[in-house]
Amino acid sequence: MMVAAFVCAVVALVLAGAVTGVFFAFSVSVLPGLDAIPAAQAVPAMRSMNRKILVPPFLISFTGTPIAAGLAGILLLVAGALAPGVLFLAAAIIYAAGAVAPTATVNVPLNNSLDAAAPSGEDDAARVWAAFSPRWTRWNHLRTAASLIVVLLIGLGLYTWPA
Repeated sequence: MMVAAFVCAVVALVLAGAVTGVFFAFSVSVLPGLDAIPAAQAVPAMRSMNRKILVPPFLISFTGTPIAAGLAGILLLVAGALAPGVLFLAAAIIYAAGAVAPTATVNVPLNNSLDAAAPSGEDDAARVWAAFSPRWTRWNHLRTAASLIVVLLIGLGLYTWPA
């Protein structure tokens, strides 16, 4: 059972690290970069990114993180390893609340709204972008912070792993 828990733990760490990097990159470079160009260019660029991100590597890291962390936590608890089991379960819960929930309730609906918008001219594009970017970015900062905490919790779970 401990081998299966360890495999799940390592998978959780790798997936959490990958998805955290995506969220971090959007927070520190992608959205600031798009904010620095004319909205008539930012809107179609973000639309394109929203479509292109829906690929297996991202989807596996996004959905697999809480599954692998939760499974590792359950297996550890069943094996009697309370401290790391709780840390892995906490990681799964924080990821679900801090990354999955905001994505489903805020970021994806904003992406859909941006996709449905049909701005005509720079002024209209600027209005559309101004309604999108600040809110999307704030919620992405939350996803980034939650995901960083998840990586920390998984690391602590591995550190407290029973000898």
